[in-house]
Amino acid sequence: MTAHPLGPPLAATLLAVLSGLAGIALSREQRARGLVPVSGLLLVAVALFGLMPELMRAIGWWQTLLFGASGYGFLALLDHRGYAVCPSCSHGGKFAGSLVVATAFHAFVDGWGMAATEGEATVGTAIAAAILLHKIPEGLALGTMLRASRPRATEAAGLLLIAEIPTLAGGLLGLHAQPGVWLYYPLAVAGGTFIFLGTHALQGVAHTAGARK
Repeated sequence: MTAHPLGPPLAATLLAVLSGLAGIALSREQRARGLVPVSGLLLVAVALFGLMPELMRAIGWWQTLLFGASGYGFLALLDHRGYAVCPSCSHGGKFAGSLVVATAFHAFVDGWGMAATEGEATVGTAIAAAILLHKIPEGLALGTMLRASRPRATEAAGLLLIAEIPTLAGGLLGLHAQPGVWLYYPLAVAGGTFIFLGTHALQGVAHTAGARK
C-alpha cells in the first residue's frame, strides 16, 4: 500500500508539537530560565547544522549567508531601536511574535518540501528523515522559549500550534506544486532570525545573571 503524501508532514507536525509541549512542561516556574540558554543553543544548532547547509547546497553559500545575515540584521536593528526580543525579559511578547512568524514560515516550507518529494524514493526519504530529526530540537527550543516569554502555559501552547500547524498547510500545497528555488531565499532569512533569537536568548540570560551578582 502506498503511503499518503500528507503522512510525513502530519508526522512532522505531531513530533514538533509534542516536543514543544514537552519543552513547555519542563519550563514550569524557576526551571524556565535554566532551560532558556539550552533552547537558545538548540535553535542556533537547528539553523547552523540543519537549515543552512541545505540552503547552501540549493542556492549557494554566498546567497545563503547574505539572506541569512539580512534576517539577523533586521532583528538586530529592531532590538537596537528598542523593540526587545529577549525571551527572558518583560518584553517577551515581541520576542514571541518574531519566533512564531519565523518558525511558521520554516514549518510551511518543511511541509511543502516533504509532500512534494514524497514520491521520490531516495530524495524524499532523505528530506523527510532530516526534517523529522530536526523537529525534535526545534520543538523543544520553541516550547521552552515561548513559555519563558508568556505568563501562562496555555498561551505558549497556543503560539506553539500557530507556529507548527503551517507544516500541514505546506503539505497540502506540496500535493499540487513543487516548491520553487525562490522559496529558499526567504527561508535563509528565517534561518538568520533563528540564529539571532537563539544567541540573544543566551545573551539575555547572561545579562540577567550578571545583574543579580
